[in-house]
Amino acid sequence: MPALAYIEYPEASPRVRAVYDDIMATRKVDWINNFWKAIANDPETLERTWQSIKYVMGPGALDPLVKELIYLAVSTTNGCEYCIASHTAAARKKGLTDPMLGELLAVIGMANETNALATGYRVEVDEAFR
Repeated sequence: MPALAYIEYPEASPRVRAVYDDIMATRKVDWINNFWKAIANDPETLERTWQSIKYVMGPGALDPLVKELIYLAVSTTNGCEYCIASHTAAARKKGLTDPMLGELLAVIGMANETNALATGYRVEVDEAFR
């Protein structure tokens, strides 16, 4: 159960509807997902978060699939079920295959394991890496 009621499009203020309209136009979809409907309870957070996501996930030096894979890796490590589902779906639309997902999950698991070991052992960074 969500912490606050979702703000559905028909009940949204003009300010929230403007963001919803931009999300749908940018993503070329005809619906708003629950994440946006939840944070629409605070229109400033909705606007700021949408502008940041649009900028960061938009065109840049990294391939769009790579950006989704990074987002998926961080979401997996952070244990965000919603973001895992959302960004897996987005990555699949950009070309993610089952073998790629399996390999990504193996890399995520390995990185988390070796990060924990390096942190626990308090390993100093080698000069060659600086």
